Amino acid sequence: MSRPASIGAGSIDAGSIGAGLLALALAGCAAPQASGIVRTPVLRAAASFPNTEAVVMRVELAAGARAGRHSHPGDEIGYVLEGEGQLLIDGAAPRTVRAGEAFVIPAGIVHDAHNPGVATMRLVGVYMVEQGKPLATPAR
Repeated sequence: MSRPASIGAGSIDAGSIGAGLLALALAGCAAPQASGIVRTPVLRAAASFPNTEAVVMRVELAAGARAGRHSHPGDEIGYVLEGEGQLLIDGAAPRTVRAGEAFVIPAGIVHDAHNPGVATMRLVGVYMVEQGKPLATPAR
């Protein structure tokens, strides 16, 4: 599955997507939230695409916390507001993302986020997902 993913001003292949940002947005996941992560729903609304909705989440990842390996049924678009962390994508090298950086993670790509820093990382995640589907699914 080699779909392009935009990160900041550059563009990379999904196989090397080692960028992106904290896919923290496990919001709406079928599993309980991991310790150290807080997800706050901001908006859930119908999109202009058939059977698609846009979901906006505010996500906070505490220092030392992980989001947990998961994937989304639609693209994830994120923007880091504060702090920094690592995006860990299967098959790619870890990538540090910082405040002011944006990312896209294609649908179905398994990823995790880790905050190895000393401060909470805060970001906004936007998800374009099929109506009725869970926002995220834990990886097996």
